[in-house]
Amino acid sequence: MKLIQDMRRRNPNLGMVELWHRLRQRGYTRRPESFFRVMRKLGLFSAKEKKPAYKPKPYQQMTYPGQRIQVDVKVVPRRCIADPELRLYQYTAIDEFTRLRFLAAYPEQSTYSSADFLKKLFKWYARRGIRVECVQTDNGFEFTNRFSNNKQDLPTLFETTAAQLGIRHKLIRPYTPRHNGKVERSHREDQKRFYSCHSFYSLDDFARQLAAHNRRSNNFPMRPLNYCTPSLFAVQYV
Repeated sequence: MKLIQDMRRRNPNLGMVELWHRLRQRGYTRRPESFFRVMRKLGLFSAKEKKPAYKPKPYQQMTYPGQRIQVDVKVVPRRCIADPELRLYQYTAIDEFTRLRFLAAYPEQSTYSSADFLKKLFKWYARRGIRVECVQTDNGFEFTNRFSNNKQDLPTLFETTAAQLGIRHKLIRPYTPRHNGKVERSHREDQKRFYSCHSFYSLDDFARQLAAHNRRSNNFPMRPLNYCTPSLFAVQYV
């Protein structure tokens, strides 16, 4: 014990294996596993630095419709698609204040589809008296070149379209989908209420069924809205 304590005191930064090797040269006969247990018992392991607990910033509550719209893409489950060669994607926009959603069907997930969806959602909300001021997305390549190796400084078609429409584009922190929590939660509800019991035979068929689902979801009572539907809640503020 004293040999171990003296050796550790003289070599506080030495690795465990090297420390054990030097002890062996001085007559220590136990195996490394036993040596580590003795070190732990004597409390000779250096204390780990405690990482400061993550404290999320206070969430900024929206105060009127259109102040910020969360946008994301959901990949349609393969088991819902009759044609094995067909790929389908659900683009989703949800107003943070009213929870009013707009959904659209696309055959690809690209910056072109994202820009087209942005134009459609801008008109869709405008018809309901809502002026879209800001859209919030993740850092996917369909929205931004922020993490592209060779196009980092080039705006995507989505970003260019947002600038043309006078919409501010806000990116969430990388690898933190909870910052887009409202649209992520809505996708989980879509999975439970829509994709678990529907099949699609073409893009047009998917678009028709998705439009009907969109109408239903906007007329479904929500607890955050005091059990009012998004459609009725939005009418009160426009």
